[in-house]
Amino acid sequence: MSLPLWFVVAVVAYLGIKLTRPPLWLVVVLLLGGYLIADSFLAPAVDSIAK
Repeated sequence: MSLPLWFVVAVVAYLGIKLTRPPLWLVVVLLLGGYLIADSFLAPAVDSIAK
């Protein structure tokens, strides 16, 4: 069985938010920070750490 990556990420995110109940501002900061870092000069460093 093969699942698309976006589906797996969405399920993990949904469960993480439901189970740990982080504040909404923290979720927004992490999403925005990840988006901004992905398009910066730090992207290769983050990519090598993630692999």
